[in-house]
Amino acid sequence: MRSASRVAVALAVTVAALLLSAGPAWAHVTTVAYADLTATGPSDVRVEFDLQHELLSASAAKAQDDPALFATAIEHPRPGAENQVLADHAAAILAYTTKRFTVAVDGGSVCAPHPDGPAVFHTRDATDYARFGIRYACAAGHGGALVVHSTLFPDAEGMVRDTKTIVTYAIDGRSGSAALDAAHPQFSTAQPWTARFAEFFLLGAEHLLTGIDHILFLIALIISSRRLRDVVLAATCFTLAHSITLLLAALGLVHIGANLVEPAIALSIAAVAGWHLWEERLRRAARRRGEPAPPPSRSASLVRLGIVFGFGLVHGLGFATALKIDEPWSWTLLWSLLVFNLGIEAVQLAVILVVFPPLLLLRRRMPRTATVLGIVVTAVVLLFGLLWFAMRVLGLPGTP
Repeated sequence: MRSASRVAVALAVTVAALLLSAGPAWAHVTTVAYADLTATGPSDVRVEFDLQHELLSASAAKAQDDPALFATAIEHPRPGAENQVLADHAAAILAYTTKRFTVAVDGGSVCAPHPDGPAVFHTRDATDYARFGIRYACAAGHGGALVVHSTLFPDAEGMVRDTKTIVTYAIDGRSGSAALDAAHPQFSTAQPWTARFAEFFLLGAEHLLTGIDHILFLIALIISSRRLRDVVLAATCFTLAHSITLLLAALGLVHIGANLVEPAIALSIAAVAGWHLWEERLRRAARRRGEPAPPPSRSASLVRLGIVFGFGLVHGLGFATALKIDEPWSWTLLWSLLVFNLGIEAVQLAVILVVFPPLLLLRRRMPRTATVLGIVVTAVVLLFGLLWFAMRVLGLPGTP
């Protein structure tokens, strides 16, 4: 039995080492680019971009060989002079953006880009952004059917990872939204709504699979559950909380910046892990006194569900912040993000079905090994949760 416990500890330590070595590759979406398309004529389209200011400046300066832009926007910025700097380097910004973001008539040629108004510096979710318009002149009438292709801020530039470009459009009676990334760089406004929703479903699934903090939270939740019913109930609370905050954000009733949401997510991960460790401490104390382990009380179960529900509320706000749920009555985008949420829940259910049955079998056949493994894994989760909370509060780079 001791050897089995040592194997469990060694396995948990190995997992921790892999997590530590994963670094930013496991991170959340690092930046979100926004593009709103509207028709300005039968053959013209206007795109209003909203791009992270420092990232845009650094990428454009590097790609267009404009060191002065990097110096004035990044190295020696002057508060209050941002709009002037954007105006002085409008050509570099236009060249970079139009090279990475193209619009074409579906089945036809690429539309020619032209600047459409000055760039405006502003703050969005505690992050500096630059908003500007570009008019795309097409050689023929588009009829509302356009192909949009985006490779803004790719991984190869070495600036950020996993950029998501949220595109919304209202063109000739066609309206909707799409989320573009390296795996899915383009879409057509003529594609059916089922294809658009499928993209958001896959994006949600990828978000959970590549979000190491969400995976750790789920693992801690599974380990701290003694029965399948407990896991299902907790997952139901989690889903309900997602839906509530997504709806409130879509109605414009709630809006909280990522600088508050992301530390709260990390702290909630630590809370779930810490709760399990506290319960194990009570069980060990009872065994030392020769008493049976106390069954979970109703109040303790309610507190645990409250923590999970709170995490779900915060997590939903994280989705709303990251994927532009900040406009009242944005129903098309709301439905898209509900499908995004379904993608997350599908993967969550799959993880539960893969992890919980073997854990339950291990508890029945090798209870001591299962206990040691659970303690070590949740201790690792607690450590990472607290570490990420501190890093996110301090705004340190490389934080998932």
